[in-house]
Amino acid sequence: MLAAKDTGLISPEDYLKGEPLSEVKHELIDGHVYAMAGASANHERISVNVLSEFRNHLKSSPCEPFGSDMKVRLGSNFYYPDVTVDCHFDESEPYFTETPIIIVEVLSRSTRRTDETIKLMAYINIPSLQEYVLIQQDFADIQVIRRSEGWLPKHYFPGDEITFESIGLTLPVEDIYHRVQNDDMAEFLSNKAEAGQYR
Repeated sequence: MLAAKDTGLISPEDYLKGEPLSEVKHELIDGHVYAMAGASANHERISVNVLSEFRNHLKSSPCEPFGSDMKVRLGSNFYYPDVTVDCHFDESEPYFTETPIIIVEVLSRSTRRTDETIKLMAYINIPSLQEYVLIQQDFADIQVIRRSEGWLPKHYFPGDEITFESIGLTLPVEDIYHRVQNDDMAEFLSNKAEAGQYR
């Protein structure tokens, strides 16, 4: 997320009219618009991995996943998560959802604080939300915060499996980090290859 535009407060109505015409995506938070920064290759790899796994799993389900172009509305604020899953999408509002059950954010140095504080407090106030997932890209650590567990964080690392309870899907952490280039994954894959040689 970049700096807010110095244009005064923007109403949700004006934001929704202007956003489809903009070449750059913006989030609307407390009346201010914030331009979204471009994503790294690792960020995109993680987002695509999660979206692909969710899509394959939900093909025959009423629930469907969306990528980073789908907004989530909470009151007068609008956010662009990296991945969302919605089971009751309102087709009369094709540009945003108000009923996600899963929200996934891939963290970067510039967004980590916002995703772990401001967005966390916003998202857990969405009545439909069951799971908030924060995925580090610079090292291998996935944090899942579940309504069923009182919004207490649980961390997962390479070698672990994560169950997304709200959609009944279990994935190995390494599948989420497929092709991601960071030291943790390089070490994990090296150790896994060595272990395979000595069996």
